[in-house]
Amino acid sequence: MRARLALRVSGVAYEHREIALKAKPPEMLAASPKGTVPVLCLPNGEVLEQSVDIMRWALRQRDPEGWLPASPAAWAVIQADMDLNDGEFKAHLDRYKYPQRFGLSDGHQHRAQGAEVLMRWQDRLQSQAYLSGPRWGLLDACLAPFVRQFARTDRAWFDAQPWPHLSRWLTAFENSEEFLAVMHKYPLWVSPQDSRNGR
Repeated sequence: MRARLALRVSGVAYEHREIALKAKPPEMLAASPKGTVPVLCLPNGEVLEQSVDIMRWALRQRDPEGWLPASPAAWAVIQADMDLNDGEFKAHLDRYKYPQRFGLSDGHQHRAQGAEVLMRWQDRLQSQAYLSGPRWGLLDACLAPFVRQFARTDRAWFDAQPWPHLSRWLTAFENSEEFLAVMHKYPLWVSPQDSRNGR
């Protein structure tokens, strides 16, 4: 989702291929043997396999809304939060959302630990409109899809927590034109070889 958000805001032209992970086309595996999404194949032959790398690439082509931080110091702040999200918070989110996968009876302990991270972002949103600063930016787009997953695991519990600024921030994202656009359901891409074979 966050790669799509950055591609959309940048306005960079690209070909979108929706695939089913249970039936990965050989073209995808040839480009990226790890077999996970997203994957962006660049004209020079380079393949980007991480969503943050795709975001940075797209915004370096065009950044009409000024998502990229303007200074090395600002980059350092954003990178620290992105690392926290993709590391500690994502680990707690996975164990809260899918405890059985990790041999846990429930995910309550990891919900509590994930909530500690969310409170840090709640505190920041008390003094500024967005996590990136006075306007929506790269950090907001990086974190919002993961906060949304955490919230959707038990929305009644999430909405009852003392983080009003975080809740408003998330609701604004979920109601935004950008979110609705990237959540659009596309038909599955069909390999030219499969179409020739009538599949």
